[in-house]
Amino acid sequence: MEPRHLRDLYDLQLRREARPDGPGCRVERVGAVVRQTGPAHAWNGVLWSGLDGPGADAAIAAQIAHYRAAGLSFEWKLYAHDTPADLGDRLRAAGFTPEDPETLMVAEAAALPPEVPLPEGVELRAVTDEAGVRQVVEVHERAFGTDSSHIGRQLLDRLAADPGTVTAVVALADGAPVSAARMEFCPGTDFAGLWGGGTVEGWRGRGLYRALVSHRARIAAERGHRYVQVDAADTSRPILRRLGFLALSTTTPYAYGI
Repeated sequence: MEPRHLRDLYDLQLRREARPDGPGCRVERVGAVVRQTGPAHAWNGVLWSGLDGPGADAAIAAQIAHYRAAGLSFEWKLYAHDTPADLGDRLRAAGFTPEDPETLMVAEAAALPPEVPLPEGVELRAVTDEAGVRQVVEVHERAFGTDSSHIGRQLLDRLAADPGTVTAVVALADGAPVSAARMEFCPGTDFAGLWGGGTVEGWRGRGLYRALVSHRARIAAERGHRYVQVDAADTSRPILRRLGFLALSTTTPYAYGI
């Protein structure tokens, strides 16, 4: 894999030619901006922009006006290679708040370990119903300390409307959820996205994160997706690198509250 080629392919397939990621969502290209707008619990924001210096501030103002008219808070997903180089400064000046940066990492799905042994007494279970979704939300909230109810609503929406575009898995220890993750498929692209991998305190460092990555990568390969992609936090990046993931860029969510 050549990192620059992979980054360009990622930008083309998942950003410039993005598809809606849930029911009630629409993706629009307005000038040099690609954005998604949907229900309040969906992900709303700018997926890609190809701006130059003179037009950047006007484009930023136009997106603020669009989402404000819809009554929606939103996010501008900025990548380190996006232009202009000072776009982050311009977003902050317009009232956006940067969140923690993450590393865009990609690996060939079929090249990852097909199976990572689970700790004794732990089993993986596919999430197919509301009870399973509640377990995913529980793990996410315990692992990250955040309100994750919107993730549950998004997952339920997709399982009901288009189950072929998402899968989720929970790790159970004696019936209790201790780790969970989901994967989003992008039909017609080379990529599947790995999201939400979290493990509750007390079960970290025992291979569950690696096991869930391998489990999902195997499914992605079986469904014909060549690559799996992660927006990796600092804690995940070393694990993913050891598994064979390449770092392609960094991405910072810039949040705008309405």
